[in-house]
Amino acid sequence: MARRESRPARPADDERSDARERALILLYEAETKGIAPSEVLAAQISVPDELTRALVEGVEQHMAELDAAISAHAKGWTLKRMPAIDRNVLRVGAFELLGRREVPVAVVLDEAVELAKRFSTDDSGRFVNGVLAALVPVLRAA
Repeated sequence: MARRESRPARPADDERSDARERALILLYEAETKGIAPSEVLAAQISVPDELTRALVEGVEQHMAELDAAISAHAKGWTLKRMPAIDRNVLRVGAFELLGRREVPVAVVLDEAVELAKRFSTDDSGRFVNGVLAALVPVLRAA
């Protein structure tokens, strides 16, 4: 996550974007430490905001379903082969498609793509966009 210093500027008052970023960081921490996301949440010195908590807990509760959907739609990529940041961005975005239906699809995709661009590889934005777009009919089915 060394790219953080060079990330593009964005509006400072976007609390939902900040919550998504915090959720990504907490999920990444949990994965790299090999512990449950709920353990990382519980270890925080300051209480995470409601949206951050909801995203982390939602991803943790639906991890098997999210990973299966992502694996099925990430053509040519296994979960283990993906960069950890991409994998966790996809999990957050997939959970929002599945469990936060009040959030428009365009917002979910845009936010995930921006996170991937800021924190991962040069190709990650396109990759995340493609996988999440393929998941929309699956996870947002009526």
